[in-house]
Amino acid sequence: MTAFVTKSLLNSSSSSSSCLGLQSSNSSLTKLGFLHIKKFDQKVKDLGVSVFNVKSKNFPVIKAIEESKTTAYVETVKESGLKSQNGFPCNGNSDVVVSNVGQSTNIVWHECSVGRHDREKLLQQKGCVIWITGLSGSGKSTLACALTRGLHCRGKLTYILDGDNVRHGLNRDLSFKAEDRAENIRRVGEVAKLFADAGVICIASLISPYRRDRDACRALLPDGNFVEVFMDASLQLCEARDSKGLYKLARAGKIKGFTGIDDPYEPPLNSEIAIRVKDGDCSSPADMAKQVIAYLEENGYMQG
Repeated sequence: MTAFVTKSLLNSSSSSSSCLGLQSSNSSLTKLGFLHIKKFDQKVKDLGVSVFNVKSKNFPVIKAIEESKTTAYVETVKESGLKSQNGFPCNGNSDVVVSNVGQSTNIVWHECSVGRHDREKLLQQKGCVIWITGLSGSGKSTLACALTRGLHCRGKLTYILDGDNVRHGLNRDLSFKAEDRAENIRRVGEVAKLFADAGVICIASLISPYRRDRDACRALLPDGNFVEVFMDASLQLCEARDSKGLYKLARAGKIKGFTGIDDPYEPPLNSEIAIRVKDGDCSSPADMAKQVIAYLEENGYMQG
């Protein structure tokens, strides 16, 4: 180990030496595990900084690894004889698993003694993802807000990942091209998974027009923890609502690749919940939210 101390702190006064514990080789440094202090490096000292090469018998040797391959890293860990046990290193054979995921290399998954079950027990609920899908104007955001209000009133912790909201920050670098829309859904799916793992009931509200993207998000979670809610509203109804004026722009050719106009929407084939939205339907957002809450209660998500 190397410690750096400014020259101004290392004057010859006894008070400064005492504060730093540098009185002699028999000082309190020995009690801290420091064996001895070598002489200053003269070249560095001339720059106004003094360097101590301080060795300690209490610290294991740490090997730096740069641009190493996975196999080289694993062998280095084995040679060191270090193993993580309850968050602390100890001697023994290493069980570290180093992975390459996508463009990320030499990464290790770190477990913690506090797990998902502990968090769910604390919150008295089961973490899950409620994925609301449907055309623009079908009522996804309206349902999401009514649902989070209904669950909040029942003492349940929720969080909404709204398709428009995430594009204000997390996904602000993405366009509406096909590849960017897929990446948009992938990112939201990964974040939703983290919320569910934290024990939160995560409500994702996005058009998410393609089945393959929704299915990929479903595959991220354990069976039963992805609840797909299909807002089954016709294109005619959604276009008649057009609260954002987007359908009008799409029809005028000012928006390209708009779902339902010149880009397809693939409805779910086997969603857990389908809410039929009809013209003139008097069902309130609260009534629709109750359908989802009833499903959560029946499947044990409201209990820790």
